[in-house]
Amino acid sequence: MAITKEAFISELNRDLADEFGAAVQYVQHAAAVTGPEYDAIGKELIIHSNEEMMHAVSLSNIICDLGGVPGTDVSERHVSSDSKEMLEQDLAGEEGAIARYKERISQAESLGEYGVRRLLEDILMMEEEHRRDLTSSLGR
Repeated sequence: MAITKEAFISELNRDLADEFGAAVQYVQHAAAVTGPEYDAIGKELIIHSNEEMMHAVSLSNIICDLGGVPGTDVSERHVSSDSKEMLEQDLAGEEGAIARYKERISQAESLGEYGVRRLLEDILMMEEEHRRDLTSSLGR
């Protein structure tokens, strides 16, 4: 079943809310993560947060280009007092983002939105890099 342009814009707005939420969660986790084994990833989480905001800008531009209005919602976020659990939460978020962007890329293709597909592929590659960083920090 093909997706309509309106439904695609709605899905992109859900992705936008997730990007805003991810940026917030990464900032909180970067500040709260403790322990010498997490020194390097703490700094990396700030970089991830900034990259998530860049994704939000890209998604907002795509939504506008498609005739939609970017939302301002922020998806629900997770907090913990345990550093390892924080990174597990971040990893779960990245896994979800990767799955969503793979779906969104396919939808863009079905709509003949090849430029949008390419922009979404760039976001996907960065989310996969985030997953690698988190997986490495968790010793996997």
